[in-house]
Amino acid sequence: MREELMEILGELRPEVDFASEVRLIDDGILDSFDLVSLIGEINDSFDVEVSFDDIEPENFNSVDAMLKLIQKLQEED
Repeated sequence: MREELMEILGELRPEVDFASEVRLIDDGILDSFDLVSLIGEINDSFDVEVSFDDIEPENFNSVDAMLKLIQKLQEED
């Protein structure tokens, strides 16, 4: 699952090394994402329903945080 998420992020922002511990919100990286595309890719790839309300530091500030959110949403289904 991590590799798939890293691939999605890398396709949307190829200039960022997501393998390093990047803070998406704190470092302002998330600001330059097309959030509609990002959420759509995550929803389609992982069969979950991430919403704009979920874009909070605790959910979107790192790859690990995003994975935790995806896993939580999958468990709720």
